[in-house]
Amino acid sequence: MKKSYLLAIAVIAVAIVIIISTAGDASSYVNFDEAYQLASTGSSTQVHVVGQLPKDAAGHPIGIEKSEDNLSFSFILIDDNNKEQKVFYNEPMPPDFTRSEKVVVIGSYQNDKFLAKKILLKCPSKYQEQKLNAGV
Repeated sequence: MKKSYLLAIAVIAVAIVIIISTAGDASSYVNFDEAYQLASTGSSTQVHVVGQLPKDAAGHPIGIEKSEDNLSFSFILIDDNNKEQKVFYNEPMPPDFTRSEKVVVIGSYQNDKFLAKKILLKCPSKYQEQKLNAGV
């Protein structure tokens, strides 16, 4: 066989190994009930939960509690099945957190608490704001 064929086969084999190893680390989108069921079976898999922050009549988020040193915080998140869950995050609150439309938390249940390792935010679009102002 030619050396170029052997090199091509080796590159393909490495690519397959990388794809398989990466797929094992991928987490799935679930609601809080499914995340809890996964954790109760002993799974330590990180999951994505999509939700919204509960808001008061004025539209301000409620249920956010910062630590005294502002290095961690907790908040209430309502998933797509309308289940409220307190989420703990051991990092400072992201900027624009209170303005976000949707929040995706990546984490898992530990000791009956949902611990987020990462938070992704979907903030209001600048185009929506312009559309609202244009209608005034």
